[in-house]
Amino acid sequence: MKFDTIIIGGGLAGLVCGIRLQEGGHKCAMVSTGQSALHFSSGSFDLLATLPDGTPVEHPLEAMSRLESPHPYARIGADNIARYDREFPEMMKRAGIGLTGSATRNHYHFTPMGTMKKTWLTLDEFVTFDEPSRLPWHRVVLVNFPGFLDFYTKFIADEFEKAGVSCTPVQVTLPFIEKLRSNPTEMRSANIARTFDSTGHIDELLRELKPHCGEADAVVMPAVFGLSSPAPLEYLKEQLGKPLCPLATMPPSVPGIRMQQQLTKHFVHLGGTFMLGDTVDRADIENNEVKAVYTTNHADIRLTADHYILATGSFFSRGIIARPDSVYEPIFDLDVFYDTDRSKWYDADVFAPQRYMTFGVMTTDSFRALRKGVELTNLHAVGSVLSGHNALHEGCGGGVSIMSALHVADSLLNDK
Repeated sequence: MKFDTIIIGGGLAGLVCGIRLQEGGHKCAMVSTGQSALHFSSGSFDLLATLPDGTPVEHPLEAMSRLESPHPYARIGADNIARYDREFPEMMKRAGIGLTGSATRNHYHFTPMGTMKKTWLTLDEFVTFDEPSRLPWHRVVLVNFPGFLDFYTKFIADEFEKAGVSCTPVQVTLPFIEKLRSNPTEMRSANIARTFDSTGHIDELLRELKPHCGEADAVVMPAVFGLSSPAPLEYLKEQLGKPLCPLATMPPSVPGIRMQQQLTKHFVHLGGTFMLGDTVDRADIENNEVKAVYTTNHADIRLTADHYILATGSFFSRGIIARPDSVYEPIFDLDVFYDTDRSKWYDADVFAPQRYMTFGVMTTDSFRALRKGVELTNLHAVGSVLSGHNALHEGCGGGVSIMSALHVADSLLNDK
C-alpha cells in the first residue's frame, strides 16, 4: 500500500499533522495503537507556562525568544508559532471543536482537583479566567453523583472556599445512574456520559437539581455530558437557568475522548486512512531513507510512502522505552537523548523538574530524525517523542505537539 505520508501514532500530534496534510492534498495513512493521551485531557492545551529556569510565563509569544535549540519552539520560531496560534483554532473549528485563548497571554482554567492551571487554549464549553484569584461568583452549588469517585468534591470545595466562594456540595441520585453502581468498574465518566445522551435523562437531572440552585450564582458539575457530541451539554446549559461550570474529571476524560473522536472522524472525512488498533513493528531503511514500514496487523505487507512521521509519544505510550541503563526508540532505533548516569534521571523531590522528562528522539532543526548521527531524509518526528523540552515542568506538552505537527506538515506541503 502506497501513500504520500504515513503517520505513526494517532494522538494529538499525529492527528493535527494528518489533518493539515490532508487539507493540503496529501494522501495520508495513520497507524494508531489505541487510546492516546487525549483521553486524559482536562480540556485545555498548554503552550508555555514556565521557562526551563523556572521563570513563570504570562505572555508565551514574548517568552519564546528566551528559548534555545534543541527546544522545539526555538526550532519552529516565534513568527511561525504566532501564525499557528491564529490558524490552529480555525482548523479545530472545521473539525467541530471550539477553542478560546491566545498565545499573546495565558489564561486560567480549572483542573480536575479544583485548582487553577495556566494554559493557552481551552475548549469553549469550559469556564476560563484572566486571574486565578478573581472568580465571578459568591455562591456555587457543587454537584456529584453517589458512588462517582473520579470527581473529588471535598478538594474542589476547599479550593473554591480558598478563593472566597461559598460552596454547597450536593449529591443527586438518579435511577439510571444508580444502575451503574451494581458494578464499581462501570461508575466511570464515559459510562455516565452515555446515560445523558438522552434529553429525557437530562430533564430528570434538572428536576432533581433545580431545588438546590435557588440562591447559587453558578452550578459546578463533573464534565460527563456529550461523549460523542456537544449537544447534551448545550441542552443542559440552555435548560439549567444558571451559569454552568463543568470540570473535567480524573481520567477517563469525556471532553478528551470526544475531541479524539472528532479529530479522527475529520481526518477520515478528509480522505485519510486510519488504522486503529495496529502497531508499527519495524521498518526497512536503506541509504538513510525509510523504504517501508510493517505493522502487526498487516504482517509482511509493506506500507510505503514518500514521507514518514513519528508521532508515537514519550514513555507513556512507549514512543521511547527505558532500560535499566539506557533509553531507546523501538521502531527505527533512532538516536535518543538521555543521561548515561541513571542517578541523574530523576530528583527525589517529586515536585522538582525531573530530567527524564527531557529525554526523547534527537532531530535536526527541521525535525528530521537522526540515526547513528545521520539524518533520515524522509522521516520526521513530532510531539512528545521529541527531546529538548520538559512538558510537565514547562507546561508546554500540548503546544509542542501542535506546533511541531503543523510545522512539519507545512514543510512537506511546501516541498510538494
